[in-house]
Amino acid sequence: MYKKISVIIPVYNEAASLQELYMKIKDVVARNQFDCEIIFIDDGSSDNSGEILKAIARQDDSVMLISLRMNFGKAMALQTGFRHCTGEYVITMDADLQDDPEEIPNFINKLRKGYDIVSGYKYDRHDSLEKRLPSKLFNKITSVLSGIKLHDFNCGFKAYRQAVIRAIDIYGEMHRYIPVIAGTYGFSMTEINIRHHRRKYGKSKYGIGRYLKGLFDSLTSTFMTRYYDRPMYFFGKLGLILLVSGISICIYLTYFWFDGRDLSDRPLLLLGVLLVVLGAQSISIGFVADMLVQRTFRQNYNENHVRKIYSSKTLKTPPQDS
Repeated sequence: MYKKISVIIPVYNEAASLQELYMKIKDVVARNQFDCEIIFIDDGSSDNSGEILKAIARQDDSVMLISLRMNFGKAMALQTGFRHCTGEYVITMDADLQDDPEEIPNFINKLRKGYDIVSGYKYDRHDSLEKRLPSKLFNKITSVLSGIKLHDFNCGFKAYRQAVIRAIDIYGEMHRYIPVIAGTYGFSMTEINIRHHRRKYGKSKYGIGRYLKGLFDSLTSTFMTRYYDRPMYFFGKLGLILLVSGISICIYLTYFWFDGRDLSDRPLLLLGVLLVVLGAQSISIGFVADMLVQRTFRQNYNENHVRKIYSSKTLKTPPQDS
């Protein structure tokens, strides 16, 4: 028997696709005999998406509609869904019918094999070239910077164990980097190829500005995963490089000063002093950040780092569906 499944779907002006998407998900759920709840997050839609979803929720007890006050973005919509879902397995997907509900059993089967996160890979993506090329670039950059070997961080079609979504908090545009964030807790992950359909209704909600935000978020996620609990490693290295460079310049100029040359009009002297000051400041910031991190860790022991607690009772109990 499968564990309960939650399907979380952020919605923003997708009225034309909602009824068809709902029927397809219900068909998959019925054929596979899943115990499933469907959570639609209306992210401030200005069309009649909310009314359509209310009608669906009114006639189906397994459907929940959460309506946000305004358009907060996909990350907030997902975070809201994560905080209200009850399933042991959590599926996230888009509402535009480009994600195929028929893939849901494939995600569940991977989770049952022991993975904590299963990410979809749109290997045959049906989007315009102006969307595919920047997406490939950002996926490559994120993979290199984070060390997480996935092809498609941007894909919203993913599956998680409940422990993952309880451990993370996402904001801004960080929904693309959930695997990176979850990687800081040691959750295991894999990737599966999924079918991707052309957009049937409406138009994409993403513009060129999305990729600039994606670059900044990639840098943020990389910093948070590598240095969030040891900031001195970042600020200390940077400060040491600046400090050594500044001192080297000052030593070099000291030779000319002993030689009787005037250094007051040498821009290099100003650069050397500036690098020394910046280096010392960077190292000081690292010390302060480390003290704050240590204090926070002492006050808030994080249970999300624990994979499982074993005892004689649990070890003697026959394994259940994982």
